[in-house]
Amino acid sequence: MAHLHITAWLIAFILLFVVTSFYKQGKAKPGKILHMILRLDYLIILFTGISLFLQYSNISGELIIKVLAGLWAIASIEMITVKTNKDKPTKAWWIQFVIAAVIAIVLGFGRLPLGVLP
Repeated sequence: MAHLHITAWLIAFILLFVVTSFYKQGKAKPGKILHMILRLDYLIILFTGISLFLQYSNISGELIIKVLAGLWAIASIEMITVKTNKDKPTKAWWIQFVIAAVIAIVLGFGRLPLGVLP
């Protein structure tokens, strides 16, 4: 399940950049289609994340922070794409996304026991 979760996140990162570039180029229709696919990817991320969360026998503070950082990253991705579509500034959301993604990745890979790295 961890591999599917990581793959879904990588797809979300790629789709984020593709969707924002389409919106910036004025290609609203392909941007909107990929934006909907990105939203479906959120569901996969949430499903696999909940599944991984339920595999933990003891719930630690780091795990709670990881979950919150992941939700924060998803919210940031959505706000970036929506504000880019509406041609509004996104700098603050990009900063929040980078912070949330770094926290989630460091905790997921480096600190928590169900990560891919030993």
